[in-house]
Amino acid sequence: MTGTHNRLFVPVPKLGTVTQFWSPQHPQIFSNAEVRRQTGNYESAVTAKLAMWSAEIDAQLAAELEEATNSLRSFDTFASASLGTSSPELGPMSSILLRTESASSSQIEQLSTSAKQLALWEINESQKSNAQTVIGNVRAMEAALKLSENLSVETILAMHSELLSHQLDMAEEAEKLRRELVWIGGKDNAGPRGASYVAPQHELIPEALDDLMDFMNRDDVPALVQVAVAHAQFETIHPFVDGNGRTGRALAHAMLRKRKITVNTTAPVSAGILRNTQAYFEALTEFRNGNAYPIIKIFINASIYAAATGEQLVSTLAQIMQQSRMKLSGIRSNSSVFKILPLLIAQPIVNANYLKKTLGINDASAQRSLAVLAERGVLKEKTGQSRNRIWQHDQVLAALDEYAKTIRRDTVR
Repeated sequence: MTGTHNRLFVPVPKLGTVTQFWSPQHPQIFSNAEVRRQTGNYESAVTAKLAMWSAEIDAQLAAELEEATNSLRSFDTFASASLGTSSPELGPMSSILLRTESASSSQIEQLSTSAKQLALWEINESQKSNAQTVIGNVRAMEAALKLSENLSVETILAMHSELLSHQLDMAEEAEKLRRELVWIGGKDNAGPRGASYVAPQHELIPEALDDLMDFMNRDDVPALVQVAVAHAQFETIHPFVDGNGRTGRALAHAMLRKRKITVNTTAPVSAGILRNTQAYFEALTEFRNGNAYPIIKIFINASIYAAATGEQLVSTLAQIMQQSRMKLSGIRSNSSVFKILPLLIAQPIVNANYLKKTLGINDASAQRSLAVLAERGVLKEKTGQSRNRIWQHDQVLAALDEYAKTIRRDTVR
């Protein structure tokens, strides 16, 4: 390393380009002036090879990477220790952290929904399309973690299948590599000329993904460097018509699981990225220009933020569950209410059908348990009806709403 090395620069192979010709495919729906602007040559991306790339990292960046990695590991351990590895709450806690992360990842793409709407969708009581779309992201994250030991193109396709199969008007694109040109910026234009980024031609995608898989399956690259660079390369390849960002962030969690950084829970890394989405998109541009430092730094900061705020959320939810348990004092320990209680972390809104399906109990048992939980002040019935009733845990929903507000307060505007 020379004395003139710029520590804010981590060289990565620069994006190449190829010149192509474009003419609008449906000129009749655009003005003549727009058709003229969009007829002619343009430059589309050609991704560089990453499989054998090695990062040039100075001591300070190495120390920051170690701090961020240790933060994620500590958070993972903290979540387990707070609830116990055999605790029934750990699974639901993992689920709500995953759902929180999925919501933040979706919000980066301007897809917003509330914890309440997500919970309602899980019991078939929401008609909000954004909730359905974000649930698709939850399913993609779940697939990413299940398949993390075998990262491959098939793994990515499985994540994408879960993602887009829940998105209105996009299900037919699920699990399919794109067969058309895509670009970022100028979406209302008749073509790619003037776009901020034009992704690779579709015939280049398979080779680019194979190279990326080779890089992702290495174990001699610092974990967070590998996650950040692989994520940026995936976004650069842009292999799908839609859902690239959300799939790419799910892939980041699969890599964290594979590298044994987070093994019990899903750290809300996207919440950290959401704090400054402009810096995130600018970092992707810098990566394409040959500098990986900004995207590595984004993941460092997001990981530290995720660990700190994630611990606060875990502590709050664990405390809420303890308070709820105290309200059930005197009830026999084998009662169904104690099977329902931990589920309320991940699913703070329930109905009888959900409990019957999830716990395998009969309708009478479900109704009795819900009545007890309501009498003891753990749940509140929200419909006021005699049929099709739903119950919710107000404190859990309030904690999740407060976490979302915390992210918004911390957002750089």
